[in-house]
Parts: sequence; C-alpha cells; structure tokens
Amino acid sequence: MYLKLLLTSFTLTFSICSFSQENNKAFAITGSASGDFQWMNIRQIDLATGAVTKNIFEKGVTNFQLRNAATGKDINLPTIEGIQLNTSEHPTATMVAAAAYDKRNNKLFFTPMFINELRWLDLSSDIKNLKFYSLRSPILNIGITKDEANNITRMTIGADGNGYALTNDGNHLIKFTTGKKIVITDLGALLDAPENKQLSVHNKCSSWGGDIIADASGNLYLFTATKNVFKISLENKIAAYVGSITGLSGTYTLNGAAVGDDENVIISSANTFEGFYKVNMKDLSATKLNTAGPVFNASDLANGNLLFASEARNAVGAAPLIHREVIGNQFISIFPNPVFGSQFKVTFDNKATGDYQIILTDVQGKVLMTRNVFVRAAGQVETINLRSKPSNGIYMIKVTNADKNSVFSDKIVFQ
Repeated sequence: MYLKLLLTSFTLTFSICSFSQENNKAFAITGSASGDFQWMNIRQIDLATGAVTKNIFEKGVTNFQLRNAATGKDINLPTIEGIQLNTSEHPTATMVAAAAYDKRNNKLFFTPMFINELRWLDLSSDIKNLKFYSLRSPILNIGITKDEANNITRMTIGADGNGYALTNDGNHLIKFTTGKKIVITDLGALLDAPENKQLSVHNKCSSWGGDIIADASGNLYLFTATKNVFKISLENKIAAYVGSITGLSGTYTLNGAAVGDDENVIISSANTFEGFYKVNMKDLSATKLNTAGPVFNASDLANGNLLFASEARNAVGAAPLIHREVIGNQFISIFPNPVFGSQFKVTFDNKATGDYQIILTDVQGKVLMTRNVFVRAAGQVETINLRSKPSNGIYMIKVTNADKNSVFSDKIVFQ
C-alpha cells in the first residue's frame, strides 16, 4: 500500500511539473545578440524566468526550407521594392512583429512585415532542417506597403483554436484557421466602447503596436506599445479600455505578451534591454523578472496558454487539472466557437458517408446532448439546437463513427 501511495504521489508530482514546464514554454522573436534590433530570430524561453532555453531559428545559421503551402513547392523571398532586406532568403527577412503559437498543431504562425503572407514554422520538423510554410492572400495585401497603419503587429490563437491578427490602426481584425486547410478572413475594424471616451483603440499615440493574447472565454486582450490594455469581444468587435500598466520605465515600449498563468501576463520590449516583466491582471502592476544569462529584446512573444483558464473551467464545476483529449481532424469543424447562444453547427467536409454521433459533454465527461447523423456528401452541415443555453464556460464536443470510435473532439466555449 505504501509503495502504491508513493508511486501515485510521484506520478502526480511528475505530471504537475510537466504541466508547469509546458505552460512556461514560450517563443520570442529577437535579435541576434544584445544590442541587435533586427527581429529575425526565433528562440524558446522560460516564461517564469525569461531565460532562453533553446535557439529555434537563427538567421544565416539554421538550415531551413520555405514552401508554398498551396503548391508544396519551395519558394524564395520576394524582393520588396524600397525595403532594405538584411538577408533576402530566409523566412523572417523583413523582420517579424506578430507571432502566435498553435499548441494543438505545434505550429508557430507569424507575418513578416511588408509581405502579404501568413507564414508558419512546423515545430515538429527536423531541427537540422526546419520547415517553414507560406500562404498568400489578397486579404493580407494591406500589409505590403510601408504604411505603418496597415502592418500586422499583433497576433494570437483564440480559445476557439483560430488565429487572430490585428493591424496597427485596428481597422483589420484578421481571422485564420489553423488546420491543414487554412482560411483567412478579414473581420473588419474594431469598435470603441462608449466608455473609452477619447482613448480610441485606433489612436496612433495610445493604441498602436504591442501584442494580443486570448482568454478562455473567447475574448482577446490588446496590450499596446504605450502600455494601455483593451479587452476585445469577438462577438461584436468592441474594444473596451481596461487600464494602463504601471511599474514600467518611460522608455519601455511593450511589444510582446504571453499568458504566464491564470492571472499574469509576461511582456517584452523590442526597443529596450530591460528584460521581461510580469503583469498582474488584477491591478495591471508590472514586476521585473530576474533573468540569468543574456537578455534579449523581443518584438513578440507567443505561447499556448489562455488567460483565466481555471476560472472558466471552474465555472462549469471542473477540477483545474482535468484534461480531455483533443483529436484534430481537418474534415470536421464546429462553428461558431465561442457560441453566444444555444445553437452551433458541425461541418462534415469529407467524402466518407455513413453514420456518426455528435456528443456534447462538460469537461468532466457528463453527457449533455447526443445527436445521430448520417453524412451523405462532403460539406454537409448539421445544426445543433440545444433546449437551453449551457452555463458560460468550456465544454467538449466529440464525434464518433459507426464503430463508436472517436474521430474528432475539441473544446467548445459557451458565453
């Protein structure tokens, strides 16, 4: 019995430590060394300390392949007229100010400045020959000029698993899917909440630059270069001013943000070498991290954590450490996500006809709804109407085939 308890204790401790290490992992876009303002390198850092744990990509050093995601063919960087390129043939040549880590697919998405492409690094690829992919879209043509207003400088992965990117002026909130078939959509301009008064989310002096993060309830938080914070509702695109961060020097520009834990956000600066700070979301106070080793400036931070995740889980009565398996499937998708009512849709975008069952549960596994469907053709959409709207929080949606095997599962957020 003692041995069993000892092993159980060890397993639990190991799991918690592994969970903590994974949550502390983030990616930073940095220069080559202290004093370098060319934001072209990708490093893995420990959010608890700000220390570099791995060099992922270094310009002029790391071998890589850059491929057209639509054709699968290798490509070279285009020459951008009027833009001075440090190196003309690497994925981050025009510098990067917006990146997002997709934990589910282990991809790091980013947009090089002045290039109308969404790019990503497959972090599962061989470290000796990294695989980068690039996808062009007319929607991103806004970013190919030298007009700073149209540069994409903020990016994150939302609670719904989609990526979100934002131009400096806040007039283009870009949404992109993250599976094998990536779809890019311009959701339009952000709207100022009435209580913002003169502090507009579009104002160059107060609201450009910075980064965005996501919370577990389907909202985004914008951290601007001038240390202001806005909460953005994805339902109506309204940006509400939250406050201004205190405890930072006047020369510190805020350029990167990543969720450290439920109520703390780690921030970085691209223009100073003061290091990383932890921002308490309760009062927006900043505390400096003590970083051992070299301190890099960072134009962006990215990780897979969601703000207020435990709060959202506890809202539906789930224990904070409960984990439910997520099975990605490019042939099945759910929308909208988050859900702002009692209706959502499930799309079967494949050629496999047959019987399926859609199951909605809470994160503890309690079944709330089942629906049997027969898929007749690709693109079939099933509309799910619940008898009543569930309490706000995170739930699980699962699809099983005729053999009762799970072919898809994902988190779904109700607001």
